[in-house]
Amino acid sequence: MKAVITGSNRGIGLEFCKQLKERGYEVIALCRSTSQELKKLNIQVIDNTDIRNVDDLNIVKKKIDAPIDLLINNAGIFIQDDLKSLNFKTLQEQIEVNSLGPLKVTLALLSLMQENTKVVMITSRLGSIASTSESTYCGYRASKAALNMISKTLSIELKPKGISVGIFHPGYVSTDMTDHKGDLKPKTSVGNILKLLEKLNIENSGTFWHEDGSIIPW
Repeated sequence: MKAVITGSNRGIGLEFCKQLKERGYEVIALCRSTSQELKKLNIQVIDNTDIRNVDDLNIVKKKIDAPIDLLINNAGIFIQDDLKSLNFKTLQEQIEVNSLGPLKVTLALLSLMQENTKVVMITSRLGSIASTSESTYCGYRASKAALNMISKTLSIELKPKGISVGIFHPGYVSTDMTDHKGDLKPKTSVGNILKLLEKLNIENSGTFWHEDGSIIPW
C-alpha cells in the first residue's frame, strides 16, 4: 500500500506519515522543507518548494511509482484576518494554497491512481457556510469553503473510476498553525481520521466529516 501526503514536515501531516508507516504503508512525503522529525522516519521525501502549477507537479509525479492507494492533501496555511483587515494578497495566497493546491495535486497524480484509491482532503469546519456566525478569518473560511466545493465535485467526477474522496475537519489541533492552542493532539486527530478512512467508500464519497465522526453541514 502506498500513501502520498502533502504538508508532511510537521503537525498533522507528519503524524499521518508516522501512523501510516506504522500501519505498513510505503509513505511518500511532499513538503516545502523537510524537518528532523520527518528525516527520522526514513521515508521518501519529495521537495515541492517550486511547485506552482500542474506542469511542475508532473515532474514530481515522475518520482512516484504507481499505483497510489491513498493521497492525503493536508498542506495549508492560515492567516488571521476579518473584513476590516482583509488583505487581498493574503486572501489570494490562501485560496492558492488551500483551495487550488489540493486540486492541482489530485489532478497531477490522477493517472497513478486505481480503483479503490482514496483521496483525503483536510479542510475545516470554518469552511461550512451553514455554521458561519462571525466574520473572523474571512480569507481562510473562503479558501476552505472553496476546497469543500472542489472536493465535492471531485467526488462526483471520480466516482465512475472507483476513486473515493473523503472531506475531513481534523478538529482544533495543537500545532504550529494554531500556536499550539488546540484541544486535540495530532496523534488523536489523525488516529480518528484514519478510523473514518476505513469507512470511506464510493457510496459515502464526498461526505464532509468531523474527526469525531459527525457530519458537518455545508
